[in-house]
Amino acid sequence: MRFVRLFVVLFLGLLALTACGPREKSKFLTYNGPEVTSVQVHKADRKMYLLHHGRVLKSYDIALGFSPEGHKQFEGDGKTPEGTYFIDRRNPNSAFHLSIGISYPNAADAAYAKSMGKSPGGDIFIHGGPRRPTTKRDWTEGCIAVSDEEMEEIYSMVKNGTIIHILP
Repeated sequence: MRFVRLFVVLFLGLLALTACGPREKSKFLTYNGPEVTSVQVHKADRKMYLLHHGRVLKSYDIALGFSPEGHKQFEGDGKTPEGTYFIDRRNPNSAFHLSIGISYPNAADAAYAKSMGKSPGGDIFIHGGPRRPTTKRDWTEGCIAVSDEEMEEIYSMVKNGTIIHILP
């Protein structure tokens, strides 16, 4: 009986100590502010804005595809698309910390690439990163990149179905 009581006291003591230790910060934040009704990307300025009915809620410095001038037309061209799309998926296990998908290619993008005998590419995301340090300003394959910390915030604020306008 005495052994059991000692065991219980020690177990509770260890349990209390583990509760005092540092906890790993979750990459999944909670957002309770105004709804993000659209996202605007200004490629020339390397800026992205989260908007609530035209009012800027947050702005971010961004990196783009390694060949950022012009609209993405083909797989591997290193360009970030231009036009109006929507957020169509989420990847909590992204190789780039977290990511939210952009609905590129649309029907016009796909038709143009097909008419040229090429693939339009795809898998365009807003994501964190880079995985390895880089000195290049624009380093993605055509995606829009922010810091991992910023991506956590964006992931919590921007919902699937949100319109994204990507401007030259």
